Amino acid sequence: MGRAAELVTWTHEKKCRKAVDSLLKNGFGAVYCATPQEAFDSIVAESGDATSVGFGGSMTIAGMEIEMRLREMGKEILNHSIPGLSRDDRMAVMRRQLVCDLFLTGTNALTLSGELVNIDATGNRVAAMFFGPRKVIVVAGRNKLVDGTVHDAIHRVKNWATPPNSKRLDFKTPCASSGFCSDCNSPDRLCRVTTVLERKPRFTDVRVLVVNADLGF
Repeated sequence: MGRAAELVTWTHEKKCRKAVDSLLKNGFGAVYCATPQEAFDSIVAESGDATSVGFGGSMTIAGMEIEMRLREMGKEILNHSIPGLSRDDRMAVMRRQLVCDLFLTGTNALTLSGELVNIDATGNRVAAMFFGPRKVIVVAGRNKLVDGTVHDAIHRVKNWATPPNSKRLDFKTPCASSGFCSDCNSPDRLCRVTTVLERKPRFTDVRVLVVNADLGF
């Protein structure tokens, strides 16, 4: 690693650790992970007593390629993004995710004050983040950090997460073509359910792994 890259990594580490400290103050479980492998190992360790594991459709989690490892461990995998599922089958999986033992997801944005900000089209992912599953693990790459307000975090989601997600899903939204949010009223609009977790939900065990690497959108 060259000197410039070393200094950039150091700067990101400071910001990641600040987010971890803020999350802890807000009641969340939170851990700094220097690499995605550390986050991977942490998820494997935390999944020990889980029978069913739900996946929230996160590119961060998909990119970590942890599903295969959990399958090898004998876990029941609840992933509504598996190709070939009918709409009814997808909905059935999403409903079961709400009561799974362990729910894995990313986050669209994480403020340095320790707030998790997310925007969904259906709401299944964000619903499972705050109530239902016995344990929730949120993986946040350093690119999701926002040094600002919840409003700044929402701006980040709509301009940096939603356009590539819309394009990935082949949705017919203006942002899927332009790359910019236009606050559209398209039938395919993704920005329908916005949630802000200011503090850990009272009855949900939420653990956030803040990773010093760019993950997802």
